[in-house]
Amino acid sequence: MRIAAVLGVLAGSLAGVAGVAAAQSPDARPIDRIVAVVGTRAILASQVEEDLVQMQAQGVTLPTDSAGRMRMRRQALDQMIEEELLAQHAQRDTSVTVTEQEVQEQVEQTYQNVRRQFSSETEFREQLRVARFGSPDEWRRKLTEDQRRAIQIRRLIESQQQQGKLRPIPPSEDEMRAFWESNRAQQPRRPAVISFRQIVIKPQPDSAARARARHVADSLVVALRGGADFANAARRFTSDTSTREQGGELGWFRRGVMVKEFENVAFRLRPGVIADPVETSFGFHIIRVERTQPAEILARHILISPEVTPAQVEIARRLADSLHAALRRGASFDSVSRLHADPEEPKFGEDAPVTQLPPEYQAVLAQDTTLGLKPVIVTAANTARPKFTILDITARHAEGELTYDDVKVRIRQTLGEQMAIRHYIDRIRRQTYVDIRF
Repeated sequence: MRIAAVLGVLAGSLAGVAGVAAAQSPDARPIDRIVAVVGTRAILASQVEEDLVQMQAQGVTLPTDSAGRMRMRRQALDQMIEEELLAQHAQRDTSVTVTEQEVQEQVEQTYQNVRRQFSSETEFREQLRVARFGSPDEWRRKLTEDQRRAIQIRRLIESQQQQGKLRPIPPSEDEMRAFWESNRAQQPRRPAVISFRQIVIKPQPDSAARARARHVADSLVVALRGGADFANAARRFTSDTSTREQGGELGWFRRGVMVKEFENVAFRLRPGVIADPVETSFGFHIIRVERTQPAEILARHILISPEVTPAQVEIARRLADSLHAALRRGASFDSVSRLHADPEEPKFGEDAPVTQLPPEYQAVLAQDTTLGLKPVIVTAANTARPKFTILDITARHAEGELTYDDVKVRIRQTLGEQMAIRHYIDRIRRQTYVDIRF
């Protein structure tokens, strides 16, 4: 459904635009016309045709008969009207903010993804010319406009949801069945899945290692407050390999993404202030907020993780083996989990695709297709911080065709959200001038 696409970041499709140009004679000069007015903005017939070609480029089969194509044009126009309604409402909503930096980041990503599809700059520019863009800068300006609107729409929906003004509308069983029937042909095959519970044991640093890590973190804070470059310090000292090359940059994030101790400090910081070290299960974090906007922050961090010695690893291994043996003898899985499971690790998995599990899990499951307790699984074995997992398989389903019952819960959630958005669009449409001249 188009509403689902509205919630994503929409980018202009160079291939789709080129298809519009290619479908027309180079000498043709069609006279454009207005097919709808939404508020103070007009929608042109050429925009509807461009939308159809983009749909075709994405794999949608367009009708070949005139009546069917006319219906498709009307559907495309209706969807464009809905997007325009949301875009205009987002522009008037003062709680919806979009920074130029995030727009340009999205534009650059899209631009580079498309550019890589061409072997040379000459070929790329030729395709732009066919698509009737005079230069890469002209196409980039079009991308910028599209991205800004898309982010504004997404922020508007998110804002309404966070304020409790866009709550899912529970669909009826008949509505869910109808949704399933209209979409089942596009459903992929159900992968092989398992449901499980697990107890993850991680080796913990001793008190001396924690003290040494705290001392390093405190020393770095002094240096950073004295003017040392944060990004350079992160590249040199951080234990977080995923952000090291970016100088510790975490990007924009909202609450609920980071661990609680980290967020409690980060969301209270003023931009540019260096926080005292914050201890989490990962180690000691030095945090600096770069920028803020409603409900979001852009931050960097340096993580100093305490050293885990081989002796601590061996303690964790023996603990996992002893807990596994106790479970074999009939100990309560829930009780053992409550006392010993690492709180940062998931304790349950429901219908998890086997191919998306860690390779160590897959190796065990390939050899043993039964339910129940499995041997202790070691992940990240060749690192200084291996994990020892006690895995209990509670259900297993082979690959096959999806059924309504397989996706019923997801349909209820998806359809409920779409119905809420539909109700919201209908409400703002009644408040906005809409003139269809199709």
